[in-house]
Amino acid sequence: MALAEQLDTIVQRTEHLIALCAALQEDNDLLKLSNEALNVALDASRNKTKDLEEKLRVLKMAKSFSETNEKSLDIKQKINEFVQEIDKCIVLLKK
Repeated sequence: MALAEQLDTIVQRTEHLIALCAALQEDNDLLKLSNEALNVALDASRNKTKDLEEKLRVLKMAKSFSETNEKSLDIKQKINEFVQEIDKCIVLLKK
């Protein structure tokens, strides 16, 4: 094989490698953009999860306070009923 043919082969292979390198660089850039977009979405999702967890914590706390208030109101009502019954009994005993 002549030296000129060998140089042509080397030039063709080099051009092919340069084209492959450019294509791989383009794929790499696209993958970097995709990765960045996914990271942004992940951060947004994490922030939303934190917000929802905080809201859930507040709701649970509010519910426990609500249940406590309802129970204390029920207890107060029962005590009032007992006091009324006692008052009725006292009135009956005085007669």
